[in-house]
Amino acid sequence: MSEAIVASQAPGTDPSVPGASGARQFWRRLRTQRAALVAAAFVALLVLIALTAPLLTAVEGQDPTTYHPALVDSARGGVPIGPFGGVSGSHWLGVEPQTGRDLFARLVHGARVSLGVAFAATLVQVLIGVVVGVAAALGNRWVDQLLSRVTDIIIAMPLMIMALALLAVVPSGFPRPVLVALIIGLVAWGSTAKIVRAHALTLKELDHVAAARLSGWGPWRVARRELLPALAAPVITYAALLVPLNITVEAALSFLGVGVKPPTPSWGQMLTAADVWYQAAPQYLLLPAGSLFLTVLALTVLGDGVRTALDPRAASRLRVGTGRKREARA
Repeated sequence: MSEAIVASQAPGTDPSVPGASGARQFWRRLRTQRAALVAAAFVALLVLIALTAPLLTAVEGQDPTTYHPALVDSARGGVPIGPFGGVSGSHWLGVEPQTGRDLFARLVHGARVSLGVAFAATLVQVLIGVVVGVAAALGNRWVDQLLSRVTDIIIAMPLMIMALALLAVVPSGFPRPVLVALIIGLVAWGSTAKIVRAHALTLKELDHVAAARLSGWGPWRVARRELLPALAAPVITYAALLVPLNITVEAALSFLGVGVKPPTPSWGQMLTAADVWYQAAPQYLLLPAGSLFLTVLALTVLGDGVRTALDPRAASRLRVGTGRKREARA
C-alpha cells in the first residue's frame, strides 16, 4: 500500500464504509467490547458521584469535616459505636474511628479530589508532551537534540522523589490539590513527549505533510493543519491510560503525608489513617482501598478499549466481552 493511500485514511475512519464518520466508527468498535462499556458506565457513575458530592452529603445530612465524638467509644481507643462501624440512617457507611466523621461524606468528597487531581495532572502532561514532541519533530537537528535530551532527563527523574521534594518546599497556603496536580504533570510529561515525537516523525515523512512543508507553510501551520489531527488518536489513547496511573500517584503521595492535607479528604489520605484500624474497624480501610482499586481497574479497562477502538488493527490485551467475529465486523 502506497504512502498516498495510507495518508488518505484519516485516523479513526474505516475505509470499508464510505462516508462513515470517525466518531461513528469509534463508537461502533467500542460497543463490541462489553468490558470497556461496563468500565465506562462505572467511570461515568463515579464522576457523577464526585460532581454531586455536596448534594449527596446534604441528602444524608452530614459533611466530611464535622466531628462526632459521641459516636465513638473513647474507652476502646475511639472504635465506632454500633454494628458495621456505626452504620445508621444518619451515617450510611458508618463513621471514622476516633473522630466520628462521616465515612460516606469523606468517601464521595475524596473521589472529587482524587479524580480531579488525576484528570488535571493528565491534562498538564498531555499539553506539555504534545508541544515538546511536535516541536522536536518539526524543528531542526539542534532543536530536536536539545528537546530530546531534556525529555530524557525528565524521564530519568524518579517521579515520587521529585514530587516529595517539591511538595515539601512549597508554602502550605497554596491549594494542595492544585499543587499535587501541577507537580505530577510537570514532572511526568516525558513519556508523552517521546510518544508524540515518534508519531510526528512518522507523519512528517508522508507525502501530504512533506508537500505542505515544501509549499512554504510554517511549522505552526503544519502542526495545526496536518500533524495534530493525526496525533489525536494516539494522544487520546495514552491519556486514557495515564489517568489511572495519576490516581495511584496522588494516593501514594497522600499516603506518605505530602499530598492532600487534612481536613480535605482524599482516598490516599484515608488509607494513611486507616492502617492501624484494619482489625477494629475494617470498613475504614476497605472502603477507600476498594474504591481506589475499582476506579483504577475501570479506567485501565476503559483505556484499553479506547486504544482498541481507535486502532482496530491492534489486538486488545483484555479479551473479556470481545470476540474475533465482532472485531472483524467492526
